[in-house]
Parts: sequence; C-alpha cells; structure tokens
Amino acid sequence: MLDCTSVLRHHPGRAVELDEAAVAASAGRLQSQADRLDAYESRWRDCASDGGSSGGGQTEADAVQQLDSLVYQRRPSPISTAEPGTENNYINGVDPSCKYESTLKRLSDLCSLTPDHLVTGSHSDFEPQEEVGDDSQRHFAPNEFLISAADNRRHRPLPRLPSTRPPPEDNNSSFCIPRPKLIVPVHANPRKRRTGNYLLTSLDSPPPATEHPSRSSEGRVEVSRDEKYLSTLAPGKVFGELAILYNCKRTATIKAATDCKLWAIDRQCFQTIMMRTGLIRQAEYTDFLKSVPIFKNLPEETLIKISDVLEETFYNEGDYIIRQGARGDTFFIINKGKVKVTIKQPDTTQEKYIRTLHKGDFFGEKALQGDDLRTANIIADDAEGVSCLVIDRETFNQLISGLDEIRTRYKDEVVERRRINEEFKDVRLQDLRIISTLGVGGFGRVELVQINGDNHRSFALKQMKKAQIVETRQQQHIMSEKEIMGEANCDFIVKLFKTFKDQKYLYMLMESCLGGELWTILRDRGHFDDSTTRFYTACVVESFDYLHSRNIIYRDLKPENLLLDNNGYVKLVDFGFAKKLLHGRKTWTFCGTPEYVAPEVILNRGHDISADYWSLGVLMFELLTGTPPFTGADPMKTYNIILKGIDAIEFPRNITRHAIALIKKLCRDNPAERLGYQKGGISEIQKHKWFDGFNWEGLRSHTLIPPILPQVKSEIDVSNFDEYPPDAEGIPPDDVSGWDIDF
Repeated sequence: MLDCTSVLRHHPGRAVELDEAAVAASAGRLQSQADRLDAYESRWRDCASDGGSSGGGQTEADAVQQLDSLVYQRRPSPISTAEPGTENNYINGVDPSCKYESTLKRLSDLCSLTPDHLVTGSHSDFEPQEEVGDDSQRHFAPNEFLISAADNRRHRPLPRLPSTRPPPEDNNSSFCIPRPKLIVPVHANPRKRRTGNYLLTSLDSPPPATEHPSRSSEGRVEVSRDEKYLSTLAPGKVFGELAILYNCKRTATIKAATDCKLWAIDRQCFQTIMMRTGLIRQAEYTDFLKSVPIFKNLPEETLIKISDVLEETFYNEGDYIIRQGARGDTFFIINKGKVKVTIKQPDTTQEKYIRTLHKGDFFGEKALQGDDLRTANIIADDAEGVSCLVIDRETFNQLISGLDEIRTRYKDEVVERRRINEEFKDVRLQDLRIISTLGVGGFGRVELVQINGDNHRSFALKQMKKAQIVETRQQQHIMSEKEIMGEANCDFIVKLFKTFKDQKYLYMLMESCLGGELWTILRDRGHFDDSTTRFYTACVVESFDYLHSRNIIYRDLKPENLLLDNNGYVKLVDFGFAKKLLHGRKTWTFCGTPEYVAPEVILNRGHDISADYWSLGVLMFELLTGTPPFTGADPMKTYNIILKGIDAIEFPRNITRHAIALIKKLCRDNPAERLGYQKGGISEIQKHKWFDGFNWEGLRSHTLIPPILPQVKSEIDVSNFDEYPPDAEGIPPDDVSGWDIDF
C-alpha cells in the first residue's frame, strides 16, 4: 500500500505476498506521506490561483521502492481466456470494458482535486530531473518510447513538479514532455528473475474528455509487441491502469506517433491515497451512523459493516429526493450540501417549508424498520448539488441480523489445548527421528518424524530457515502462523503440537495427514463429481466457520493447502497468510494465489473475511471442472478476468444449477453481497439448496463416510506423497538476531 509495504518476495508453494509487516513497522510514515500530499494539494491550489512561485527544494532522500513480486503456481500453466484483437487489449491485457476505468476520476474525487492537479511528477518521492522554465511544457515527440517491453534498463523516475507553473489563463492543465524526453520509461528489470516475476510500473492515462474538453490529451500513441504494430490509441484512451494496483511486466511497447500530452500517476502515490481515504471514509461514515438513534447501540464492528455498504448518490438542486405520500425502503444521510423539508398543504398545491437539513443530518430511518409511507418532501437545496449516503431495507436487514451471534460449538477447545500442551511439554527436538520428506516449501522442508520410543504415531515436522525468513522479511507472518495454529483446535485444521528453534531453523511439530494433498488427487482425476465436491467444500466451510468466528482471515485457499487425513477428511494447512483482524476492521495486504484473490484485494480497497468466501466459490468451481474460473496466461490477465466478474464466466454443462447458483452467490463483486457474510453468517451457505440433504452433524462427528478413502498402510506410509531429493542448498547460515525469542 505504501512504500514501506511494497516488499514482495518469492515463496515456492505460496503466492504473491505484500509484506504487511513493513506497514506495522512504519505506521508513523503514513501520516507523513499524507501530510506531504496535503502540502502538495495546497501548493497546487496556490499555483492555480496566482501562477505559482519560484524556488522550492526538489530532492528527498527516499527513492521510490521497487516491488519484487513472483508468482509460484503448482498447477499447469493456465490458458488465457481473454479475447484477443480488442483495442486497448494489448497493454498488460487490459480490457476497456472492465469496471475500473474510472480509477483516475475516483482518485481525483478522493483527493478533492480537479484533474488539472493530477500532473506528471506530482508525487513527492520522485527524483528531480532538469529545471523547467516558467513557460515550459513537457511533451512527447513522434517516435519516442513511452513504455518499453524490451529495454532492460531500470525505469527512470517521473519528472518532479516544476518550481513554477504556467498561469491558469494559458489553460495548460497537463504537462508536456519536450523532445526527446521520456515521461514514463518503464523497462524490464536487469536482475535475474524466476518464472512469474513482474515489475513495478505506473499508470499513464489521458484526462477524461469531459473534464477538459478544450485541452484534453493530445496526439496519438502506437502499440506494438515484438516490433509488430498492434493498434493506435487516440486521445481519451487509458493504458497501464492495472500497473498502479500491483507489480506487472509490460507486455507491449507504447510509442508516441505524434506530439502528445499524457497524464501520469505512480502506484505509490495512488495506493497511499486509496488507503488513507478508505480509512478516513470508513471512520466518517461510522461517525454518521452513530448519530442515528436506531444505530447508536450497535457494536462498532456492525457499524463498520453497514458503513461499507453505504452508497453515495448525487442530486442536483431542485431534485426531489423523497416525495410525500410515496412508499419507501431507503434511508439517507446527507454527506454534502443541504436539503429542505416541505409538506403539501391540504386542498392546495402549495408546499409549506418546515426546515433545512445539513451535512450529517439523516432522514427516512423508519423505512429500515418496515414499509414507510413518506410524510414529507425532501428537496435538494444546494447550488452545488447534494450528496447522500444511502442504504436500503433489504441490505440493512441482511447485515443487521445475526451479526452478534456467539459461537459455542468449540467451547471446550481451551481445555483440549491445555491437554495437548501438557502431553508434548517434555518432547525435545533431539527426540525426533526423520522418516521421510513430505514436501518442500518456501523456507525449508516438511519431514515425517516419530518420537523416539513411540512407534504408534507419526508427525509432520516443518523446518524453516531463519536466515531466509529474515532475508524475505517474513518474521511477522511466521510468528502469526505459529500463534494462530497454536491456539486453533478444530477437526478441520491441522493441529500444531509444539515448536522448536535453534540457530539455523524454526520447527513446527504438527499433525501428520498421510492421505496426501487434495491437489494431487484432483490432478490425477481431472475433476470431481457433485457429491465429492460437496464433501470437501463442507470440510472447508467448517474450518472457515471456526476461523471466522474468531475474526481470523485465511487468505490462501486452494487445493494445494488441503490435506487428507488417514480417514479421508480434509484439513486446512499452511497459515502463512492468515491474520487475526480487529472487530470490523480490514487489512490491505496483497497476498494469495492469483486465481483465488478477490477483486477488493486487487483493487486495494481493503478486505476482510468476505475474501475467503470468494475463494470458496473459486474452489468449488475448480473441484468441479479441474481448473479455476479465472485463469489467464499470466497473473496480469488473470486479474483482468477477475475484475470482469463471475457473471462473465461460462459454466460447463456438467455443473448443476444449484452449484452454479452457490458459486455465483459466493463470488459477488460486492463483498457485502457474498453468501456467508450476510445476516445468517456462514449458516446461509450450509442451508443452500446445493447442500440439501447433506449430513452436517455426521461430518462434524466424523461418522460420515468420505467419498475417497486414501490407502494408508501404516503410520509411516508416505506413498500418497511425491518423492523429493535432498536439499541442494545445503546448511543455511546462523541467525542470532533474536527476533524469534517468543517462537
């Protein structure tokens, strides 16, 4: 989200991960960046009003960080489902029909800036280029490269905001780049890369024509790939917009065909604003709700959920927001402007003025409690228009009921955890003997082990290289994984019994599941039938029920992270991306497997447990078909397809209509609309028609016969796992920094 969070590393067996530990370590820098944005806004406004003033420092110590993100996928390379040949579809796989084309305008609205202020080089962390005179402009000359997919130099920073700006009467609202300068030279990184790596890029877009009809973006640019001409983009076209959301590698070259002017914004600035304004907006909306009598006694987390579904609606002066005598089901909070309240006089057409309502006032609250016959007129009464926050009765009822239910299904878990801790308290690392290797992960290996003197049980020992954890800055994630697994006591989650450490490794002694990975079985069979998918999905639902009732978000659901125990029941494993959230709060970490991430994760809008329900729908689709619904030739295309939504996906005929209905309800674009996140909670999933007749109690008691019974001959039978060679990297170096003192 901020520069301090943009550290991406590669973990085999995992996925793209944004290091949120850096956010916690550098939280104080958020306000500093926000202050700089405010300072620039003030400076821009001063320049717009009086032509600006000369001087001003143009250097800062911090350079724009590069994000290194690598994607590791164990499944075969997916096939792109994007339609080729569409204009603007050549640049990073961007389809202009996607829902995020208004990103620039939304950013402008969030910043309270007009598009003239979103000028090239407006971010404070850009390094200075050459001085610009009072009447100079920056523009592209023909045949200059704007974006290169072939050049292997590092990208240069964008030019800084000039010390002076042209007077506003010149109508120069966007900078031009003089010949032969470059505005956004984005190139491939010369460092060695692994498969799936992609680069830091920026958004380069012309201003919307409606904002500057007299001087919108000028000129044309040509799009090519591998020196082959693809298309020409005219003024008003947008390219590179996905690049401000996450790391990507340019898939095409953009060249100025004529003299042209472009608008540009870098990802760091965009994401800083998105996070800051998202938090501010949530706090402001929540404060509004607290002033409403029917909301004031609701808990904070409930108010935050309601604030997330408030929709902003704009009315021009004189518009009737509510008409007397009409039936309504909508509640309004005034966000900007003022309205007047009138009532119609009996036996006349005259309306009697009652009062004026301003920002923070509300009306229509009775509509949320039942069918409401409007008793007055509400009319927009502001020359600049009126903005209202709106929620309807159906949405309100979906959220307000059942949010505070207390789960008691696992009330004995504390006693059980104490029993486990007591049983393994005397086990030492040297008491374990290695039998075989079960898997290889990003930080080390998972070994099948037994305790000396106990041949009736086996365990999985996960060993992680401390030096590699420090190098990739994953200390906080490892500690979080240990904490969450150490406290969990659920039959559908792999149990953690004890942890060890030495100078080279961290160790986690866990329950062994010798039935193998669900991914391996799916790979061998191609796909599962309806009843098999239902059983495994139900196991995941039970694990999510346990986690979500404790405000834990999992964020890495996929067949690779589902293990079959000896009896054929599925258990959730690998909690490296799991996180415990505060009540009603969100997180902004970009992590997960590309095919499984929810739209709000891609768009940096913040996410919570609702993102897990999205991934549950994706899992259902993959189990039924053998491939996820959102697959592209590379992560960029995959994200593009995700943003088009589940309704753009064609379902195979072998999927039943009830399964399709459930998948679509889980994969709604709006997190608040996803089944499992509404008033009935996760029980709404369990009650869905696709689960009609399913024996949930039999599943919980493990009396239900699973669809696949793995062949496990003994406690040390590893025949359901692949074979792995010895660690080729050898013994890792010591790490004695002490960060793992509490592990």
